Amino acid sequence: MPELPEVETVRRGLAPVMEGTVIEQADVNRPDLRWPFPENMAERLTGQRVERLRRRSKYILADLSSGETLLIHLGMSGRMLISGDPLGQFTHDHPAAQKHDHVVFHMESGARITFNDPRRFGAMDLLETATAEQHKLLAVLGPEPLSNDFHESILIEAFKDRNTPVKSALLDQRIVAGLGNIYVCEVLFRANISPKRKAGQIATARVGAMVPIIRTVLEEAIEAGGSSLKDFRQADGELGYFQHSFDVYGREGEPCRREACSGIITRVAQSGRSSFYCPKCQR
Repeated sequence: MPELPEVETVRRGLAPVMEGTVIEQADVNRPDLRWPFPENMAERLTGQRVERLRRRSKYILADLSSGETLLIHLGMSGRMLISGDPLGQFTHDHPAAQKHDHVVFHMESGARITFNDPRRFGAMDLLETATAEQHKLLAVLGPEPLSNDFHESILIEAFKDRNTPVKSALLDQRIVAGLGNIYVCEVLFRANISPKRKAGQIATARVGAMVPIIRTVLEEAIEAGGSSLKDFRQADGELGYFQHSFDVYGREGEPCRREACSGIITRVAQSGRSSFYCPKCQR
């Protein structure tokens, strides 16, 4: 499932084509994805100007001139692909319609944005912009890791007396929004912390030191266009390439990349997810 860097990469790709532009026509080609689309979604989107395109955790939010906000979640295999951009940033001609093109936005500029999702775990909803942050999917989210709301004291307090593994704690969207399995593995490697260590047993200084590491890993991943492992594509159809920089994720049985460490990357299952780490230098 796309994590924060992948979703932010898609948002940045869509912004020049969508922000300030009217959705001339919206086509909704099925009644639902993970859950039913809101009533009359195509009619409610058609003719609306996209005032702002933002991200909250792993959700893209398009604030519309109607006072509604379109919430988009890419799910496991969702892609938002641009074609026919008159600005010349996306030179692809409009492709023939595909089986899994579930929602299509025809922009007044001539660009087309297609939401394609073979596995249909993605989702869209329409919210009132003024109260969007109170939506059940957004209200429970913790601070954004790249914002000023996320700092050392926040993470230290969240970890205090917590008896769950640090890997699980960092995946808890109530503690910090947007982190997923890939980037938590990479963060813990850079922090020299085992994913199995209990969050409440980590020294305060080490917990605080994770905050800049989290920011750095996410920023590097965004700069690289995210990580393409199976389905993820950027808005222009290109692959991300941060996967070539993984220190531990997916490297089971390979040598640790840390200088002077002779450890071998190990995979363990935690809460149904694979954790990759070096048992020699991550304690």
